[in-house]
This record gives sequence, C-alpha cells and structure tokens, in this order.
Amino acid sequence: MTSIAIVYFSGYGHTVKQAEAVQAGAASVAGAQVHLYRIDQNGDLHEEALAVIGKADAVIYGSPTYMGGPAWQFKKFADKSSSAWFGQDWKNKLAAGFTNSASLNGDKFSTIQYFWTLAMQHSQIWVGTGILPSNKKEHGPADVNWSAGFGGALAISPSDASPDEAPRSGDLEMARLLGKRVAELAAKLK
Repeated sequence: MTSIAIVYFSGYGHTVKQAEAVQAGAASVAGAQVHLYRIDQNGDLHEEALAVIGKADAVIYGSPTYMGGPAWQFKKFADKSSSAWFGQDWKNKLAAGFTNSASLNGDKFSTIQYFWTLAMQHSQIWVGTGILPSNKKEHGPADVNWSAGFGGALAISPSDASPDEAPRSGDLEMARLLGKRVAELAAKLK
C-alpha cells in the first residue's frame, strides 16, 4: 500500500473540485490509500491530518492563487510544517501541486513555485504533470492541459462561474491525471 496525502485550501469551492479530481486520480491506482485534507477558513488543519501527512509516501499541495500566490490559509499550514522541516520528517516523500484562479494566467505559476519551494525545503522529490499542452487553434477549456502547466496542475474558474460551472472538464481531467501520476510513482518508489 502507498499513502497519498492531499492538503489544500479552497476559498469559494472551485479548488475543492480540483482537489477531489486529484483524489480520484490517485485513488484509481491499485494499492493507493488517499487522504484528502482541507485547510479551514482560519488556516487550521487538525493534528490527525498532520500525523497522516507525516507518514504518507507523497504529499500533494493545493490552493487557489490569490494576489500572485497561495492563500494565506495555506501559508499558515506551511509555516506550521516547520517542525517537520526541522527534523526533515518529510524527506524523500514525493510532492506535487495544483492551483486555480479566475484568469487564464493569473500568475498561477507563482503558486506552483511556492509549493515547489516548500517541497524543496522539506527535501521532497517534486513531480510535474508529465502532460504536453493542448496548444492548437482547435483546443479550448475542455482539453487536458489547455493552460500548459508542467510544474503542476493549473485550473481556470472564471470569476462569475459557480463551483458547478468551473473548473471545466479539461482542468479537472488534468488534476485527475496528476493525482494518478503521483500515486503510480509512489508505488514504484515504495
């Protein structure tokens, strides 16, 4: 059995759908045990979740991109992880990330880069998407990796779209494929 922990924050519900797609992808891999943990509105995560993350083979980070980076609630979780950093408790765990914002670009890469930096401080092994972009004229939001994320899964939820409307199918499939890839690699490394 491999253990995958997904820890994320969602402000309006769009990133919940993305996190659930990551979870579904990871859970589709035989022998994967997937734990989904949502950081609350106060930036808190219960101690049981931190214990499970500490024992997981892989940790997948998620947050909407707000003002060019992850939400402060995610940053509070990251700051709290400093005790694990001090002991290098997460060393050699796989790590990956996903983010969502209203604009086509929206500086989402800054959020992925933040997750990558957090993972590097924890001495983790980063897993990118491994998916080529859908970048031809005929492609659009229903296509996988339309937003061309290589470092992490990127999603677009227009500012006037409800969580029932966005992220759209291509972005959710991209998130599912990222979860699946992380779980497959975790199984190979176990």
